Amino acid sequence: MKPLILVTNDDGITSKGIKVLIEEMSELGEVFVVAPDSPNSGMGHAITVASTIHIKKSPIFGSIESYECSGTPADCVKLAKHEFLKDRKIDLLVSGINHGANSSISVIYSGTMSAAIEGAIEGIPSIGFSLDDFDYNADFGHIRKYVREIAAHVLKNGLPADTALNVNFPKASAGPIKGVKVGRQTRGYWHEEFDSRVDPSGRPYFWMGGHYVNSEPKAEDTDVWALENNYVSVFPCHFDLTHYKALVEIKGLEDII
Repeated sequence: MKPLILVTNDDGITSKGIKVLIEEMSELGEVFVVAPDSPNSGMGHAITVASTIHIKKSPIFGSIESYECSGTPADCVKLAKHEFLKDRKIDLLVSGINHGANSSISVIYSGTMSAAIEGAIEGIPSIGFSLDDFDYNADFGHIRKYVREIAAHVLKNGLPADTALNVNFPKASAGPIKGVKVGRQTRGYWHEEFDSRVDPSGRPYFWMGGHYVNSEPKAEDTDVWALENNYVSVFPCHFDLTHYKALVEIKGLEDII
């Protein structure tokens, strides 16, 4: 029996990235798709709790059973797991391929990675794939074999419990990919900048922008370094946010009352 592969994303069901991902996963198993009906970039791990979630079958991928969902990427995973596929074992969840990298602190904001982490919460081996190219018509040709081979490796070998893989690819124009680097998340942050404007009714509004700041530019074991040097970056992430070292350092809080 073919492995069952759940595909989702955050760029929406019509994005080029999810089409490429579905094509590659179809070489490995039975594909089932639940994806947002519109872009959900930057949604993080948001879920829909105060309004309804609408879903309808989509013919966009031909014979592959596919649904477009009004909810978030995490909603898509929950619906697939607990409604559409509730009587079946999902062997692999893949999210993406995102248009734009999800390296460093961007993992926190990423809908792509939140879908993968939701899969890990549900006990499903999960991978988030992202390409460092925001172009709607980005070239995915140079990464297809890596997407397929990484997914095949996880299908065969599994992942540690509570773990999702974050996989980022350099864009095609950066040159030939040198290989795969397994590393860690780069320490960095976004320096926000707000463009203040006024609408025709006199109401103020803002456009948020900014730039990324790498806090450890010389570190060679990070995802950002791998991307900047034309490697495929792979790092494992999980949903336990406990800072274990700090547990000892804040013990004094137990004595303040």
